Amino acid sequence: MKNKDWVFRIILIALTYLLGFTVEQGDFREIIIYYSLFFLFYLLVVKNSFSDKNTASIYFYIWLAIVLRLFLVFTQPNLSNDVYRFIWDGRLLVQGFNPFDHLPHYYLENETGVQGVSKELFAAFGSKNFFTVYPPIAQAQFASGCWLFPDSIYWSTVIMKSWLFLFETGSILLIIKLLSHLKLPLSNVLLYALNPLIVFEITGNLHFEGAMIFFLLLAIWLLIKTKWDWSAIAFAFSICSKLLTLMFLPFLIKKLGWKISVRYFFITGITCVLLFWPIINTHFITNFADSLGLYFHKLEFNASFYYLLRWIGFHLTGFNQIAIIGPLLGGGALGGILYLAFAKQKWFNKNDSLINWGKLIEYWLFAICLYLFCTTTMHPWYVALPICLCVFTNYRFPIVWSYFIFWTYINYSYPIYEENLWVVGIEYAAVFIWMVWEYKSDEKKVLSL
Repeated sequence: MKNKDWVFRIILIALTYLLGFTVEQGDFREIIIYYSLFFLFYLLVVKNSFSDKNTASIYFYIWLAIVLRLFLVFTQPNLSNDVYRFIWDGRLLVQGFNPFDHLPHYYLENETGVQGVSKELFAAFGSKNFFTVYPPIAQAQFASGCWLFPDSIYWSTVIMKSWLFLFETGSILLIIKLLSHLKLPLSNVLLYALNPLIVFEITGNLHFEGAMIFFLLLAIWLLIKTKWDWSAIAFAFSICSKLLTLMFLPFLIKKLGWKISVRYFFITGITCVLLFWPIINTHFITNFADSLGLYFHKLEFNASFYYLLRWIGFHLTGFNQIAIIGPLLGGGALGGILYLAFAKQKWFNKNDSLINWGKLIEYWLFAICLYLFCTTTMHPWYVALPICLCVFTNYRFPIVWSYFIFWTYINYSYPIYEENLWVVGIEYAAVFIWMVWEYKSDEKKVLSL
């Protein structure tokens, strides 16, 4: 083991402590300094791993990545207040209340007597006027923490983070297996395993993209092994962790053929219904759909195409046209994804499974990015899925994105919350320029980082 590996290890551990334990959401200067330093050493590690191809050194950093996640299990999320909504939902569930039935203020105004659902907890999270949007796998993790520690926010959080730690460890192991099968360099795993956005936003700040990614990778691995039924069940668990991976199903039709696809979709659908069944009632569909609709009708954060269209709309009408532009962009994203799934799969070749699986993942990468470019709300942790998928391709623009999107935390550093559109503009300029350059590159080789 080289001496610089130990130096890098100590530096990354120290930066993990500083960013995970010592800053708050409003401490932007410290956040961006620590994050930028971590990102710099991350790039150095990846570059050295790509050039040296030292298997022992790569596994050294894989273990370090797992240790850093374990370290962060015991921190309280410091860059997001979503954890308090998770606790709210979990406490409702373990006391027999369906969190999809009512808006949060209902339980305070009607004095329902739910233990732990208090004014203090209510004041701690945002989105108070929205019904919960978290699917059943996420809800189960909320409930597990609140069941084991009904009176402790900290220890409930540790239990939820422990689930994500296990999922993240499983994801890293599955990435290694998939890279070997696809004959890609082992060093690619570090693009995901040591990426600071992944480390801090999933395990550190408790976002359930970690569960979604694990079950998606498991579904891919089982698909490659032709275990269709088990893969369909894993895919359903991914969808029920976070709904985004639902958009990937149409791409499987040309890969698997209609006969297997119909069976696969049926099993996925039945599994989703069974997972949702404990929380489905007369209120669920209306309230769940209402909250999902808000993401394209009311919420605005760090958007790309939407902000351009909003600016045009202001100049033409004098009003914010999100109620029109949001759904139009959503429809455009859906149309683009279906076009990618059915009209652009020229790579389809049943006799060359290695090329097909790699290209399938590449199309998934562009599908999720198209959706994220069209959404009106783009939080940093949403980039986790593109980062994971890019590991199996020659594209690295999600890595660029993972750095610049962290600058959006500047919005929370002002006395009154304000979105810095200069940061948004620089972020998307960097991402689009890098993406177009990679797309136009004839050889599409892994870029030298």
